[in-house]
Amino acid sequence: MSSDPTDHEASVRARRTEAVAAFEGRRGAIDRLQHALHVTPALVPLIVLTVAILGFTWFLGTRFLEQLPLIMQQVQIVGVLAAAQSLIILTAGIDLSVGAIAVFSSVMIGQLSFRYGVPPTVSIALGLAIGGAIGAVSGWLVSRVKLPPFIATLGMWQIVLATNYLFSRNETIRSREIREEAPMFQWLGVKPNEQLVNWIEASRGIEWERRRPNETDSAVLDFLWATNITYGVLLMVALVAVLAYALRATAWGRHVYAVGDDPEAAELAGVNVRRTLMSVYILAGVICALAGWIMIGRFGSVSPSASTGVLGNIQSITAVVIGGISLFGGRGSIWGVFFGALIVGVFELGLRMAGADAQWTYLLIGMLIIGAVAVDQWIRKVST
Repeated sequence: MSSDPTDHEASVRARRTEAVAAFEGRRGAIDRLQHALHVTPALVPLIVLTVAILGFTWFLGTRFLEQLPLIMQQVQIVGVLAAAQSLIILTAGIDLSVGAIAVFSSVMIGQLSFRYGVPPTVSIALGLAIGGAIGAVSGWLVSRVKLPPFIATLGMWQIVLATNYLFSRNETIRSREIREEAPMFQWLGVKPNEQLVNWIEASRGIEWERRRPNETDSAVLDFLWATNITYGVLLMVALVAVLAYALRATAWGRHVYAVGDDPEAAELAGVNVRRTLMSVYILAGVICALAGWIMIGRFGSVSPSASTGVLGNIQSITAVVIGGISLFGGRGSIWGVFFGALIVGVFELGLRMAGADAQWTYLLIGMLIIGAVAVDQWIRKVST
């Protein structure tokens, strides 16, 4: 018997479609979750942050929610440093000098004005330029000399810290001096919500003999007064938003991910790897200098012995890892880093309000770091 070849081909195609459909149908919930986390890296830290906030609110009550603006203030320096660190780690590198650059930039901003009489606006601009210059040196060592980023930035960390103490003579510029002679240095520590409330009440002829009370006849103005958001916090959020857009929607951002994923393949695809690395390290240096300016606004003074010079490196790496950026480079979201910094702040404040020993904070954060890397390894199996 002979059969119609057309019918035979149709039956083969039907069986092939059924096989594909059956294969896709076997994909379980775990596989779909793994794929979702791979596509949206910021989802894991966002879930952890939400659960942490809900958990501490359930345990401590609404008074914990009232302290969320304080958490934003506490993490603003670490959040900005983590944004700089994330750019480096996305290129499969690491920067151990981010904290030192921030402290040295703040010292330069202060000393240029108080020792050499440079106008405050010029001092701030020069401080940002100095941060970019230090980043350029690290970028040159990594991209041209081909030093491992760990070694290059470890050396720069020691050099910058030593220069910081030598140049400043270990002198602290006090808050009162800055407030009287260069108030712009402390501008990022000013609360725009209080400025707005004062302006509204002044326009209505309301004046207070001393500091405005927290509760008045106006619930709306009381809410604005209690918000406690500084210009430094707004700068941190704006910086994260701009970097997120640049990494997602520009050619430069795609080059950063490509270099971190596979520099040799990126070079073959036409990406200038050296130029991309230089731009990343320079930008990271400028962002660290911004963190130095935020430090002045946050603490009010300029101190060359600020703990950020040493702890800032570990804190920024912690936020990046918890935020879901892969230490192997080429994968992650800057918003995840922002959530990672908030997670650390939430745990620190929540445990402190609960009266727990400070060591519990380090224990839980250590567990989060290990868990974040384990989840990253599990998610990476999607692409292998």
